Amino acid sequence: MRNVRLSVAERREELLRATVEQIEERGVAAVRIGDVATALGVSNALVLYHFSSKEKLVAAAFSHAAECDMATLRAMTSRRTSAVRRLRASVRWYAPSGAPKGWRLWIEAWAVALREPALREVARDLDLRWKAALTGLIEEGVAAGEFRCADPVAAAQRLTALLDGLAVQVTSYDGALPRARVYAWVDEALARELSLDCAALRAPSAAR
Repeated sequence: MRNVRLSVAERREELLRATVEQIEERGVAAVRIGDVATALGVSNALVLYHFSSKEKLVAAAFSHAAECDMATLRAMTSRRTSAVRRLRASVRWYAPSGAPKGWRLWIEAWAVALREPALREVARDLDLRWKAALTGLIEEGVAAGEFRCADPVAAAQRLTALLDGLAVQVTSYDGALPRARVYAWVDEALARELSLDCAALRAPSAAR
């Protein structure tokens, strides 16, 4: 067993990261407290000291993953560049890229959320925050005259529905869709929502 002195906050974060990794690898149903403890070289008792049950550990792990995702999104949306470039970067980051690890976690979350109210709240909150961020970027671009969009809220909802559906396909069926095709469809959908053509969306001038 490891004997490393960490603060309570550091230990909890270490446990949450390890739990996320175990969920991605094994799925929620198969993950045990012992798996997390073994991965870190600590005792089951230490894990249970910080999280009194597997259910609380799993819920906290999903919340931790959601906050990490939102931190990445905030970094993208706060860049000092055009709204269209930030939008394209954000949706391409969110889109499944062919490496299913991160999306496997959230597909697990959706499945478990059907039965677990705590996880349903986490997944729902993340979904609402993502759509709000997209909506804000679209509204910003419209106000700046970069593109046109009559209903930014509906546009964000449609884009999210497409991305979520693509994620299920790519994650569930190995090789179902090549990365290039996924990104092409994402660009086409975004251009359509912004009343642009794909060439304008990808043009260097859109990057300024």
